Amino acid sequence: MIVTELVFVRHGQAVCNAAGVVGGPRTCTGLTDLGRQQVHRSARHLAAEHADSPFAAVYAGPRLRLQQTGQLLAAAVGLPLRTEPGLDGPVHGQADGRPWTEVKTAFGGGVHVHPDRPWAAGSDTWNGYLQRAGAFLAALIDRHDGERVLFAAHGETVLSAHALLLSLGPGTDAGFTVDHGSLSRWQRHRNRFGRHRWLLERHNDTAHLTPAAGS
Repeated sequence: MIVTELVFVRHGQAVCNAAGVVGGPRTCTGLTDLGRQQVHRSARHLAAEHADSPFAAVYAGPRLRLQQTGQLLAAAVGLPLRTEPGLDGPVHGQADGRPWTEVKTAFGGGVHVHPDRPWAAGSDTWNGYLQRAGAFLAALIDRHDGERVLFAAHGETVLSAHALLLSLGPGTDAGFTVDHGSLSRWQRHRNRFGRHRWLLERHNDTAHLTPAAGS
């Protein structure tokens, strides 16, 4: 029996993504036209689910691309959008607005390669971000025990949920692809013995983004 369900939608393509720059709070200017199309398709898909198995809440972080994504999702399921700073992405510090290629070259790779070092002056560490985001998600999950919850999420939020619910240790080199507009779904099941278990039912599902699915 499914007791609790968490559905994460990565925001649609943003202007900063298309430009290849770090899109922190200072430089995020929202979704591209393609990004809006991706979210519209995700929203239609989830609205059909909501009719049979309603969501209890829709959440987004404060960054503009999350707000735009969350507003479209919330409108599709007829719920207010709840904004939580704890669902924002990593703090990028002085990397905000710089090309990702420059940031990664200076750091020696992606933000996870040195998980206990800031990737720029004033930025998070990767492990520090996962710890902070995971603690917030754990508290939010407790708040919505027994409910279906929908998130307009950064890719990093999806990764933090995976790290939390899979009990991944710090510093792992394992990773997950999280595409724009994709769906990832966690379900907490209770078996006939009363035991609970989290199952990753779906990860990075993009089938609904094809023209046939979204028509």
